[in-house]
Amino acid sequence: MLRNGLILAIFAFFCTALVALVDQQTFDKIKEQQQLELKRVLHQIIPDTLHDNELIEHCILIHDEEVLGIDSPLPSYIASMKEVPVAIAMETVAPDGYSGNIRLIIGISAEGEVLGVRTLSHAETPGLGDKIELRKSDWVLGFNGMFLLSEDDARWNVKKDGGEIDQFTGATITPRAYVKAIKRALVYFNANKDRLLARPANCEVNYQ
Repeated sequence: MLRNGLILAIFAFFCTALVALVDQQTFDKIKEQQQLELKRVLHQIIPDTLHDNELIEHCILIHDEEVLGIDSPLPSYIASMKEVPVAIAMETVAPDGYSGNIRLIIGISAEGEVLGVRTLSHAETPGLGDKIELRKSDWVLGFNGMFLLSEDDARWNVKKDGGEIDQFTGATITPRAYVKAIKRALVYFNANKDRLLARPANCEVNYQ
């Protein structure tokens, strides 16, 4: 038994060492790919014609669990034209998705117009809730050009709840959570936009 236990311990040690080595060798490549994907998404939700700065380089951290749906800081990215802030891309979380957290990012102009929305990560049901992904459905494009007129703006609900936003056939929980997350972000931005857009860059994005 002692011999077998020793063999297992040695085997486990080498397996752990191999996994750690692979992780170390792929870390930089994974991080690079994540940065490239983030840049791609940012350029989709805030058109290049609106700004002349590199969005990923002007990152600020926002920490507000009630607004962001998570008790940890999330990055936002400020777009500017000739050093004048014109828009922001806010990351936020819908904590009440059907299968847990839905992480998304919202492009908002200085006037409060939704410029674009994209899903960053989720675990929603394939074929139903995953329509929040642009590659599966153009549903997220329906937010483009929308404004939040007030905190009580009834349009910002799915149609089943009396609003103007389509839900998915057989899946209402996912779009309901998604819409609530966008609305919270817009309420927060409209109340704090001058302070947010004036903030200097103060974060380094890390997806570990």
